[in-house]
Amino acid sequence: MKVFPKFKSLALMLIFVLLFTAACSTSTNDDAEPSDNSPDQENQEDQTNDDPVKEEEKEPIKIGVLASLTGVLESYGVQTTRGFELGIDYATGGTGEVAGRKIEIITEDTETKPEVAVQKATKLLEEDKVDFLVGSSSSGDTLAVINLAEEYEKIMIVEPAVADSITGSEFNEYIFRTARNSSQDAVAAAAAIAGEGVKIATFAPDYSFGWDGVSAFKEAAEELGAEIILEEYAAADATDFTANIQKIIEAEPDYLFIVWAGVNSPWKQIADMKVQEKGIKISTGAPDIPALSIMEPLVGMEGFSVYYHELPDNDINDWLVEEHKSRYNGEVPDLFTPGGMSAAIAIVEALKQSEGDADANKLIDIMEGMSFETPKGTMTFREEDHQALQSLYAIRLEKKEGVPYPVPVLIRELTPEETAPPIRN
Repeated sequence: MKVFPKFKSLALMLIFVLLFTAACSTSTNDDAEPSDNSPDQENQEDQTNDDPVKEEEKEPIKIGVLASLTGVLESYGVQTTRGFELGIDYATGGTGEVAGRKIEIITEDTETKPEVAVQKATKLLEEDKVDFLVGSSSSGDTLAVINLAEEYEKIMIVEPAVADSITGSEFNEYIFRTARNSSQDAVAAAAAIAGEGVKIATFAPDYSFGWDGVSAFKEAAEELGAEIILEEYAAADATDFTANIQKIIEAEPDYLFIVWAGVNSPWKQIADMKVQEKGIKISTGAPDIPALSIMEPLVGMEGFSVYYHELPDNDINDWLVEEHKSRYNGEVPDLFTPGGMSAAIAIVEALKQSEGDADANKLIDIMEGMSFETPKGTMTFREEDHQALQSLYAIRLEKKEGVPYPVPVLIRELTPEETAPPIRN
């Protein structure tokens, strides 16, 4: 059969089109459904496997801060939270991150009520999924919360609550404390006034902070030969202390040692009732600046201080003072500001050593015995009870020109070794 050239050309063209279509169809199917061994599929699997690791590395470190931002300890809460924020800035060099992970701070007001503290801590742990807890201003709030740290297996840095029982009878391994405890206060206080045959009355608020403070002071003072002849307690929210002070006057002690926290302090009534004029010397821990402003009648008193911005002599404290003044209209850091800063520094230091791993059980091994630099000098978490050993200050209250309140003036720094409290857990 003879094939005409015209039809031959058409046939060849049709064959070419069919082959091209088939090739395109094969290529499309290969793109849509690559074989198990295709390079594209292997790359895709590698990328998928890497994504969770990269995403985990980018997750922030979440820190829940519990503080009394209302109530009688409001000023303590404000000081602590300011110090904590400054501490994160200092410890991270202003980046707000550690080991490639951003730090997110979530602050909750406990209202200085233990039941509220539990609610807020539970919210932080369950809803916000925090990696750490910090707080609280009140020992009562803190004691209500510390079991949650153990239940959820999260590190809790206790600051500024001081009750001995927190790192004593109620201790659990997830609790670390940058705050000093009542026994550390007591050692410093007893060294200032106790001696053979000295008669001492004590006065404190009627809750765990006051009980533990008096108990620790009594132990330290009696070891030095003093006699505690009266323990007087007032309701934590009391504003009239007339009856308490009258009992103290009638007991005729050589010294009245006072353990107090909060704005409802007894200083004015002690002055009004002329306690010192009756031959009773007053001794206490130097309080925060608002309380110092009403302690004019106690000028000359010798006691101890947890912190006053002129007492420590180190670069971190210098930074804190200047940065605080810069951020807060010239205000100097107060009693619990360096504690908040120390808590932040401790967390960042531990995370640096763990390379950003916030697993509490790994951090416990790192933090036990860990030393770190703070505005008060070197602190060390004691391995046995996780209490931070730290410096305190023997002081005398004096008038200073240009300062509208009595100023704690350094007699001598009490070293961490001197103020190390008994292990009570």
